This record gives sequence, C-alpha cells and structure tokens, in this order.
Amino acid sequence: MISLPTRYRRWLGPVLGPRTTKTLPTQVEGAVREQENRGEVLAKIIQLVIAAVWGALYLLSPQVRNVDIVFIPYAVGTYMVVNGILLFWATRRRLPNWAVYGSIVFDMTLLYVVIWGFHVLLDQPPSFYLKAPTMTFVFVFIVLRALRFDPRFVLVSGAAAVLGWLVIVGYAILGDPAGPRFARDFIEYSTGNAILPGAELEKILAMVLVTITLAVALYRGRALLISSTTETMAARRLSRFFDSSVVEDIRSGENGILPGEGRACEAAILNVDIRGFSRLIENLPPSEAIEMLTDYQRRVVPIIQAEGGVIDKFMGDGIMATFGAVRPSETYAADALRAMEAIMADAELWDVHAHLAQLARCGLGLSVSAGPIIFGAVGDGDRMEVTVIGATVNLGAKLEKANKIFQSQAIATRAAFDTAVSQGFVATRTPDFVEADLDGLASGLKLAVWMRAKD
Repeated sequence: MISLPTRYRRWLGPVLGPRTTKTLPTQVEGAVREQENRGEVLAKIIQLVIAAVWGALYLLSPQVRNVDIVFIPYAVGTYMVVNGILLFWATRRRLPNWAVYGSIVFDMTLLYVVIWGFHVLLDQPPSFYLKAPTMTFVFVFIVLRALRFDPRFVLVSGAAAVLGWLVIVGYAILGDPAGPRFARDFIEYSTGNAILPGAELEKILAMVLVTITLAVALYRGRALLISSTTETMAARRLSRFFDSSVVEDIRSGENGILPGEGRACEAAILNVDIRGFSRLIENLPPSEAIEMLTDYQRRVVPIIQAEGGVIDKFMGDGIMATFGAVRPSETYAADALRAMEAIMADAELWDVHAHLAQLARCGLGLSVSAGPIIFGAVGDGDRMEVTVIGATVNLGAKLEKANKIFQSQAIATRAAFDTAVSQGFVATRTPDFVEADLDGLASGLKLAVWMRAKD
C-alpha cells in the first residue's frame, strides 16, 4: 500500500480520506489479499475475452498479404496463452507482486505490438497506426488494474502506457524512411497519415489523468475495503460474545444501542439451569468442567435460537434467553414454550454423550415467564451490555429456582402458558396447573408445571 509523507497527507488528507494503518491484523490482511486475488482472476478473464475479440476481428477482417510474416495472430495467441497460465495460477494461489508487475508490462507490450503491426500489415507509413482504434484498449488495461484495490498497479500500468505510447510516437516520427510529416490542423490529420503533435499530447494527457484519478479513487477505496473488512471480522468476533441478533441490531440500527436508552415491550424470558452442576464439577479438572459446560451450551443454544430466542447472558451453567425483546414478535410466548419443550425433549437423548449423560442425570431446570419488560443498554459508553429488566425477568429467575421445590423439570406462569396458546402453541406434554405460594412472590400464583420424565 502506498504511504504518503506527513507533509503531503496534511494537504491531501481531505481528498484521500482516512489514512489506513501500515500494519494490519493477519486475518484482515489475508481477507484483503483474497479480495485482491479475486480481482486479478476477474481481470485475467476479461483480458482473455479481449484477446478472443481481437482474434475474431482479425479473422473477420479482409486479409492483406503484403508481408511475408503476419505476426498479429501470433501476438494475440501468445497473449492468450500467457494470460491463461496466469489465470490458472491465480485460481490456485495468490499471484505475487512481481508476477502482477510482469503481467502489466507484458500486456502493454503486446498491445503496442498489435497497434504497431497495423502499418506493417497494411503497408502504410508508421504514422498510420497512431489513429488505430485498438489504441482505446490502453485505457481498458489501465482500468483493469483497479480490480486489485491497490493504486500501485494502476500507477505502474499508467506509466507503462505513457512510456509505450511515447515509444510508438517516437517510432512514427523517426521510423518513416520518407521522414515525418506533421499536420497543421485536425482535418489534415484525419484525412492523411500526417502526425498531429497536439493529438498525441492529448492522448498522453488522457492516460495520465485516468491513471491519477483511478489511483486516488483506489487509495480511498482501499481504505474503505480495509475498514469494511475489519468491521466485518470484528462483528464476527463480537457475535461470539453477543447473540447474532444483537450484533445485527448494533450494526444495522440507524442510531445504534446507546447506554441509558431503553424501550418497553411484551416479551418472554426463558431460563435454563442444571441441577447440582456446582457439586458435579467439584472434583473435575478445570478443562473437563469447561468442556462439559461447552458441550451443554452447544446443544441448548441452537435450540433456543431456532425458535427465535436471543441469548441474553450465560451465568455459569445457567442460560437466560429472551423472546420478543431484541426484535418484537407476535408469538414471543409460544416461541419460548416451544423452545422449552424442545430442550426437554432433547435432554432425553443426552445419554449417548459422555458429558451430557452426567448432566442429564443431574436434571435440568427451566422456567418461562411472559409480560412487560424493559430492554436497553447499560454501561459507561466504552463498555456496554444489553440487558432486560423488570418484574417479568425477576419472576422468571425465581420460577427456575422453584423447580427444586416442585421436583419438576420446567415451570411457566399460567399467564405465559395461556398467552402462548393464544399465539398458536400446542403443548406436546400436558403440564399440571397449580396454585402456589412462593417466597418473594404473590400468594396463589397460578403456574403450569412440567414434571421430570420418569426413567
């Protein structure tokens, strides 16, 4: 990547945009290079198409046999072979910079050989090829270098184009045995084989301007590519710590999630816990305890997410998930109860897994509460956490602990159960409906209780 001195950055900063860091994280650099190589593959495909068009035009044009050797088809054929090899190379691994630079010089050289060959093929003075329409492909070759998102290759391509055209013009002036003939106006230039210096200067100036414009655009575009790649990878890493729905809300929200802001909504809270987990791991090596916990979470979390749940937090062996908080839902209670039943059904299959079998013998405790909650972000701006608060959240936590009292596997409030049924939920296991007085809760609380399946 081109790095400008500080004194130039001060002048050109508003034009070039934010400066990219010289040292990129390995993953970001690898992703950027992968994008560059894909651009190189695309460039080679386009170049092969161009060569095929040249070949077709040559075959369809009237054939002139004024020379012993017609080298244009050989030049086009060589061009296709070399670019075919480079295309094969690029599809297998990233092309090194020296190969790209060599390809640029080779492309421009072959292009100018084809242009130069027109006066030989048609037996015209050298100045004749200065008006060959094939010259417009010079700009195509410069533009193709932009596909790599690196201004260095555009600058080299532009320099090769300018240098090559100067050689072409020089040969037209010095290579005519009859001596050069310069035109005085555009009409004379257009209708004869005279050289119009102003026209050639305009072509060179156009090459320079196209090259500089593309280089500046790529300098800015590369910074955006690196920024976008860095943000995408940061989001992927972030999604390992936050639920993917929360990450997507942070990325796509117009205002983002700001500390101190919140919104009230109707939602359901699902709590999942393992009975006696702390006692189970007392004598286990730390790595085995964490591995056991990870196996359990890998099993339960996808079930919750499949029903539209969002993981709010992991609390040791406890999992708290929300339905309808991050994203409003008209079936939040039904989704939560479906997830609860799916987890209970899945737990019956854990015996085949060594770690999960131990957890299955301990037993799961689940709870669902539904009602009004407040969803928002807390923190100091540098360190934030999205969370849910309210009586519904507190009730869900207390219900989960009540499984010990009832010796049950899952508990939901009767209000949450009835709401879920009205939202289309059909229970696969019929719960017991009871009224209970629980510490810290209102007396006569109506509950739906799912007892643990008999062994």
